[in-house]
Amino acid sequence: MKKKIKLLFISAICLFLFVGCSQNGTTEVDSEGDKIIRIGYQKNGPLIILKSLGTLEERLKEKGYTVEWKQFQAGPALVEALNAGSIDFGRTGNSPPIFAQAADAPFVMVAAGKSKFKGSGILVPNDSDIQSTNDLKGKKVGFAKGSSSHYLVVKALEEAGLQYGDITPAFLSPGDTRIAFEQGNIDAMAVWDPFTASTELHSNGKLLIDGEGLTTDRDFFIATETFEKNHPEMIDILLEEIQKSSDWANSNQEELSTILTPILNIEEDSILKSIKRRTYGVDEINEEILKEQQEIADTFYELDIIPKKIQVKDVLANN
Repeated sequence: MKKKIKLLFISAICLFLFVGCSQNGTTEVDSEGDKIIRIGYQKNGPLIILKSLGTLEERLKEKGYTVEWKQFQAGPALVEALNAGSIDFGRTGNSPPIFAQAADAPFVMVAAGKSKFKGSGILVPNDSDIQSTNDLKGKKVGFAKGSSSHYLVVKALEEAGLQYGDITPAFLSPGDTRIAFEQGNIDAMAVWDPFTASTELHSNGKLLIDGEGLTTDRDFFIATETFEKNHPEMIDILLEEIQKSSDWANSNQEELSTILTPILNIEEDSILKSIKRRTYGVDEINEEILKEQQEIADTFYELDIIPKKIQVKDVLANN
């Protein structure tokens, strides 16, 4: 069993175990002599808003810095790049930092995003006989293994007095989960926005429950240990500009949906629905946020998804 757990963990974190740490604490310089800050982002997240507005570049230019944006399809790959030293700063969901810490990656969490629980949930077909979480007993539920949705399912079952073993999990990516849902190969699916909204509006799905009271499903802003240590003023500027772009997003929802629709290649009504039920912004990581992140880490350890117990506070910046 231990060997199997180790193999699963190695598969989940991919390059963590062989890319190593190539960080040397220095900052790259471009052809004009400006220092470069390398930022990792995903198409669905607050950093794409900051990138689209271009305000960070304007502010950093005054200080002799340029920005190099690097896109990643998923959080684990972004954290791998952080571990390898190919980016300095990035944003990810709540699960990748747990895998990274369990793999001893040298990074720190510098801030959290606002809760987006309304767009995270468990969906069933509109004509399903599943009317409550209790009805999931004996059903097949699709979700990404080791994701925020995985944790949501565990917490939802727990609240309903069910065990994780009472369902049959189908470990699928969000895209494959959607296909299985539409084809009737699973009874329910757990996912996050904008996939949740798109399923509701275009795949005959309805929310059985959202994450309220179960999970906050926060973003986390992370940096390499060396970048945070050597450039604390840049961390402050980054977080300030993320907050400013978030304020713009919260006040310009229609315009934001127009920007994100071609980037995400998802229906505009789904994007707008996603935007309207979340608030963008930056939160300081407090004891409450740490407690939930610790609960997620403990749950993944109990489910044999990570091979060792971790203390998430150990990767908190300025800890």
